[in-house]
Amino acid sequence: MPEVYQAERTISAVIKEQKQIDDVIRRLLDRGVPRDHISVMGRNFQSETRIAGFITKRDVILGGLRTGAIFGSLFGSFLSLLTGVGVLFIPFVGPIVAAGPISALLLGAASGAIAGSAGAGLVSALTAWGMPEDKAAIYQTRLQAGEFLLMAEIPSDRTGEFQLLLESAGAEEIHTTDKTLAHPCPGPCNSPEDLSPEVRSHLSEEAQRTFIERYNTVLNETSDEFNAEQAAWEAVHQRFDEDQNGVWSKEKVNV
Repeated sequence: MPEVYQAERTISAVIKEQKQIDDVIRRLLDRGVPRDHISVMGRNFQSETRIAGFITKRDVILGGLRTGAIFGSLFGSFLSLLTGVGVLFIPFVGPIVAAGPISALLLGAASGAIAGSAGAGLVSALTAWGMPEDKAAIYQTRLQAGEFLLMAEIPSDRTGEFQLLLESAGAEEIHTTDKTLAHPCPGPCNSPEDLSPEVRSHLSEEAQRTFIERYNTVLNETSDEFNAEQAAWEAVHQRFDEDQNGVWSKEKVNV
């Protein structure tokens, strides 16, 4: 059987220029880091394609973060390989493009620490997750200045290898945290408790069952969590409409 990739720590770093990001992602993928264990955030991605308007947090939860086409059409690079892509507004930083499991962390914070509280922002989200406040503050400042934050979940025994990889690629402010980011349903979803809070809170109990059933079916066929999540949302959208609170609960009437 193939060796299972065991992510135990998260290494993060500032990347100063967009052209460096492709190189770093390529190197990480070449070293065996799965695409769904790599996260990137940035404000100043340049592209011929312009985003007409930044989508709301709810839109991100229910659509933007599972639409790789957004990233692919914008950048057409290694960035388009990453999962969970969307645009969020973060206080003190502004609108950022986020890809990878960091997106779920930011969404969770957006419904709590980030949402409107004085002094909240990316620092709040990262420190609540477990990063030292001084490092989180540096990362927020560098993002504000137009630079980029990259995070990769790695095995503990390969920390030195990936530290050297990032250093050789010109990364700065490298830091390791002894925990990984949350992933939606690692493997089959056995119950609604396996769903991330951001997903579960926007689905009625019946919609949760629809989501889980479709997710597990596609995961069993493809072994691809990202495709399974996309298919699960499509199944929910086909069967339900949103209520006034943004919860998918109103079963559609077949005409």
